[in-house]
Amino acid sequence: MRVSLEDIARAAGVSVKTVSGALHGGSARMAADTRERIQALATELGYVTNLPARGIRQGWLPLIGVVADGVITSPFATHIIRGLDGEASKQQMSVFVTTVSAARDAAATIAEVERFRPRAIAYATMYHKFVDLPEAADRAVGLLINCRSRDAARAALVPAERDAAFTITDYLLRHGRRRPAFLNLPGLLAGELREAGFRQALRAHDLPVVEERIGAAVSGGFYSDKAESLVQARIGAWLAGADAPDAILCGNDRIALEAYNALRRLGARIPDDVAIASFDNQVDIASRLDPPLTTMALPHREMGQLAADILLGLTETPEGVLEVPFRLVERRSV
Repeated sequence: MRVSLEDIARAAGVSVKTVSGALHGGSARMAADTRERIQALATELGYVTNLPARGIRQGWLPLIGVVADGVITSPFATHIIRGLDGEASKQQMSVFVTTVSAARDAAATIAEVERFRPRAIAYATMYHKFVDLPEAADRAVGLLINCRSRDAARAALVPAERDAAFTITDYLLRHGRRRPAFLNLPGLLAGELREAGFRQALRAHDLPVVEERIGAAVSGGFYSDKAESLVQARIGAWLAGADAPDAILCGNDRIALEAYNALRRLGARIPDDVAIASFDNQVDIASRLDPPLTTMALPHREMGQLAADILLGLTETPEGVLEVPFRLVERRSV
């Protein structure tokens, strides 16, 4: 015989509503031990959710839909999806992801996701940027992840870029570096905010902001791996000057990799002559450099976990943009 919610409620000595909340994520306020006890009992009795019936009754299925603007293809932004899925599974929810494409724009993709009657929909991007969703699509999305609306009014989770740059620059300065330079990411919101944090840290230490020691890592107005690199030329010019930097903050770990190579060609030692620090913590790069790279780890997994709690009503939805802090990963490049 099929086991019902009533059977589990009777065996557990609780209400059917409590059982439904424990098994289907419908209760935002429940003790963890109660939820775990009910879930264990449901497994023991062989309970299987009737998803079509539940969808008709509740108006939604135990699904979180993620509309991804490039996020699946990013080597480390996939941690957003992993974090979200891991947290959602604790509430007996599943995550499905579909992507925006040239053939299907954001509005059409979100409308397609709505047909599956998910509990909630999130919109995630590959890198931190502004997004402008059409009105109907905007209403359907419960949370923006790794992106924000231009008026900052929409609920969104983004990396705390400015604070991360302040933290890593402050770290360099507290380790005795007094002439830091910055190889930035042109055309990206992350680059703009990271530069602001770099400047803020210098002012906080009563150090001058030397404009000649702040420069784009690539030519053109937008950072990409395909753009022409300026790293070798900039570092060569800096080290040839009378006021050479004793530290270089890089816009990301890929730029740091280039900076290592440039310094080695010029005979400079890391960190003895020039310290290097960066952003992202792309482990395949940062941990394998010699010496290993000190960097700020992007909070993508934490953003995914927090997104799941927000979308399922377990955590209060932010009013506007919520910045999630990076984590400093100390290695031996400073």
